[in-house]
Amino acid sequence: MFKSLITNIIRQKNPNFKLDESVSMSLILELVIQKITQKTRSVKLLLHGKSAQQMFLGKGVQFFNLSNIKFGKWIQLEDYVYVSGLSKQPVEFGNNVRIGAFSRVVASTSFNNIGEYIRIGNNVGIGEYAYLGGGGGLEIGDDCIIGQYFSCHPENHEFEDPNQLIRLQGVTRKGITIGKNCWIGSKVTILDGVTIGENCVVAAGAVVTKSMPANSVIGGVPARILTKPKKKDNSLMKRFEIYLN
Repeated sequence: MFKSLITNIIRQKNPNFKLDESVSMSLILELVIQKITQKTRSVKLLLHGKSAQQMFLGKGVQFFNLSNIKFGKWIQLEDYVYVSGLSKQPVEFGNNVRIGAFSRVVASTSFNNIGEYIRIGNNVGIGEYAYLGGGGGLEIGDDCIIGQYFSCHPENHEFEDPNQLIRLQGVTRKGITIGKNCWIGSKVTILDGVTIGENCVVAAGAVVTKSMPANSVIGGVPARILTKPKKKDNSLMKRFEIYLN
């Protein structure tokens, strides 16, 4: 009975959820206690005029410029996540977004050159130790699944003048866009000016320096197209799972 109740609650967030038969009652109780604790932490957002509806915060979660951060429903920010809303446009989280522990979602780091925005779509999961910058703007489409140590850098430093310090030469910003339904492996880095099309798979450890078309399997340093699979061609996709593990 209790397992059915928990299953029905989780299905409000994930309609396809099915509780594994090997999960014991003690594990379920531990999960319930954890979620109650995370939910309790989210109440502090009410003091800043923010809705805490279906939001779960791990320990040590911090916000900066909270008034410029927008949250959907069923947001889960794990332990020690930091979110900065120092940007011209809001930092936005869609519905059912999970950000792994020790990740940083930072629209800007400097008050003298404010970043553009960060927009994370619905049903997006990002692993631990991610770094999401928003200098030139960052958009991640719906239904993307992303591994640990993911980093996006929508900004580049100028360095053409050999007579001046690089840190004083300014930056360029073009922005980064990631399409819907992408699977991005662990330790992937995406650089400024890149657009990744929908339904792409990006191999673990790839460094993406240029835009990639939809429905591609991408890997390498710098990244290149490994193959262009047909949409929903599961047999072809499986051949390249080795690149992501």
